[in-house]
Amino acid sequence: MPDFALEIELGAPGRSIAGIDEAGRGPLAGPVTAAAAILPHPLPPDLERLDDSKALTAAARAELLPVILEQCQTGIGWASVDEIDALNILQASMLAMCRALHDLGADVHAVLVDGNRLPADLPCPGQAVVKGDGKSLSIAAASIVAKESRDAEMARLASMHPGYGWETNMGYGTAAHRCAIKKHGPTPHHRRSFAPIAQLALTL
Repeated sequence: MPDFALEIELGAPGRSIAGIDEAGRGPLAGPVTAAAAILPHPLPPDLERLDDSKALTAAARAELLPVILEQCQTGIGWASVDEIDALNILQASMLAMCRALHDLGADVHAVLVDGNRLPADLPCPGQAVVKGDGKSLSIAAASIVAKESRDAEMARLASMHPGYGWETNMGYGTAAHRCAIKKHGPTPHHRRSFAPIAQLALTL
């Protein structure tokens, strides 16, 4: 289970330490989403169930999201499909992370970023943490906000573009999604720089 050890190493609770995570690097469609979170100290009882978003059920994430938004400082950042295609998915993810930190609207002394890279434009010191959503409570909270926010956006887009199954596959390249792309063609929300979409475009 994640804990506060990394935050404490960086000076929490006397200093504001934010966790940052992203959701949506792998899908064939939709934006990439990042979230930043600063948790209160000590951790409120309602947040003691915090864990990596991938380790939680959908129901547990849905229950935790409003608690995180109410009791923590959070920010969300997005990078569009156009930005993903122009920059590549890694750089677009870094851009979304910087936007999430800016949206936090708080003075941050340092950040803990899930993964093995830091965004180049961070306004404060940062530490990359491999599998950080399973180690840091701040990153775990950010992972839930990022995933739930992106899932909600994909459900919204699914209502505008039915037939691709985005409300359940969230834009990932499932067999059914790939069949729908071949049948209906790509939408404006498909990532044309991704190989399956780029290859399909050559045959259309």
